[in-house]
Amino acid sequence: MKKLRYILLIVPGLLLLIALMTFEGCKNRGTTALRETPTSGNIVIGSDESFRPIIDAEIDTFTALYSYAQIRPVYKPENELVAYFLNDSVKVIVSSWAPSEEQRKVLLDIQTVVRTTVVAYDALALVLNKNNADSLLTYQNVKDIFTGAITDWKQINPKSKMGPINIVFDNMHSGNIRYFREKFDLPEKPAPNFFAVKSNPEVIDYVSGSNGAIGIVSVNWISDGDDSLSLSLLNKIKIAAVSMPYLDESTFYLPVQGSIYDKTYPFTREVNMNSRESFSGLGSGFVSFVAGEKGQRIILKSGLVPATMPIRIIQTKKE
Repeated sequence: MKKLRYILLIVPGLLLLIALMTFEGCKNRGTTALRETPTSGNIVIGSDESFRPIIDAEIDTFTALYSYAQIRPVYKPENELVAYFLNDSVKVIVSSWAPSEEQRKVLLDIQTVVRTTVVAYDALALVLNKNNADSLLTYQNVKDIFTGAITDWKQINPKSKMGPINIVFDNMHSGNIRYFREKFDLPEKPAPNFFAVKSNPEVIDYVSGSNGAIGIVSVNWISDGDDSLSLSLLNKIKIAAVSMPYLDESTFYLPVQGSIYDKTYPFTREVNMNSRESFSGLGSGFVSFVAGEKGQRIILKSGLVPATMPIRIIQTKKE
């Protein structure tokens, strides 16, 4: 009888413990859901590696202002990033990509709405070895280089000693090379003189050590005059100035804010923040911050062009 009484007492105790644990679990889940607000919580966002400097700066400022917010960025090439987003592995991504109408319809079928916010305008800079004297390129020069009609610097300048032209970019699946593939109708498989490395800084390192190279980098890596990394990268290379397509080929434009803003520099693109968050959580709060006044000031300081705030362009002339 003692043994039976002991068993009857312990079983209700276990049931009570299980009930308490279940209640605590439900309570914690509810608290976690409530705790995520536009300015608090813990999330992962994805970003194209090209935009790392600007996104790091935005996250640092946002989390300094909102101490209960934790945002961990994951940087990937564009193709991987888009797959990551469409598979619902992350709720917010930063990229020059935006969903097509067909992709939006597919997502709507599974009751997912994607909101795309343009937060900045970027440019793809063409960077050259510091020994290269031919830093003024016509739009047609650039097109011919990418399509293979020009393969040696002597075809641009007969006196050039830079040799064969190698085109270097950050990743085979990046948004940088996709941009030029679409711009110049390039084949999916690049020509033998195209080389992929692993990041925008590696593109600059490659170009700085190769006389004939021409590299493709997002300008936000080299446009912040107050950032030590940006300055160190800029000091390794020179930036090509490019004429407008099919117009005046005697005026050349660098990828600076004024020529990005009025699109006189020909290789500009949008920086998009895509969100599939189904409620007003931390991801939505961060997108709103970047598109708001404080976030847009960070973009302006970085050397890119803010997309949601009015700006004033001041033209200066050297005497």
